[in-house]
Amino acid sequence: MSQVPAATRTLRVLSFLASQPDPAPLDRIMRACDLPRSTAYHLLRTMVDEGFVVHLVEESRYGLGPAAHEVGGGWVRQAPLARIARRPLADLSDESGHNAHLAVLHGRDVLYVIEERAAGQPSLVSDVGVRLPAHLTASGRAILAALSAAQVRALYPDRDAFTLRHGTGPASPSALRAVLAETRQRGYATEDGDVTPGFASVAAAVLDHTGHPVAGVAITVDVRTASPETYVEAVRRAAAGLTRRLGGTAGE
Repeated sequence: MSQVPAATRTLRVLSFLASQPDPAPLDRIMRACDLPRSTAYHLLRTMVDEGFVVHLVEESRYGLGPAAHEVGGGWVRQAPLARIARRPLADLSDESGHNAHLAVLHGRDVLYVIEERAAGQPSLVSDVGVRLPAHLTASGRAILAALSAAQVRALYPDRDAFTLRHGTGPASPSALRAVLAETRQRGYATEDGDVTPGFASVAAAVLDHTGHPVAGVAITVDVRTASPETYVEAVRRAAAGLTRRLGGTAGE
């Protein structure tokens, strides 16, 4: 044990929860992290208060919270992903002739970390550093569709978690579940006018070596001149290539 045992125990619990495919009950956390029940309970309660853990009361389970995802998003923004993705995103933009972007989940938003603008294409709201509601964007839907149902439920517990830009898009947990189910069945995410009227996007998720979605790759087109469906396979190839670079298993 380190000289700061509380910190060691906290990090041990977070690491364990991050390794699980679904939220875990208290007893399993205690055993995996070698913690007394009272210690585990108090650590989890503090982490819930700080947003690093969510308590699914109806299931008596604990899972990672939005603050933990923001920390992970910070790693993505600072570490290799943004660097290794720049060339594939530039190639994707050149190949398609449209703007291509890479976004990461940041709480209930996506944060755009790369924007490759094609020659002659207009500027978009999805510029580097911009945050948009994840449930409205193709990139966000691709990422959310790769999370477990419990993780999505923790991020979007009720209608208050939803914001709309133009009065369109999912506005309730059940509506979001339907969108994400369709996304999983299709194998890629779409968005048409929910972010900017007249523009539509297609996106695919980038997975790390644990299968966790760390980013979304997308192309956005002006629907007056192009159909985003034309570029689905190019987007999926780009996302699959980045997934392989991160040690993940890509299904193209």
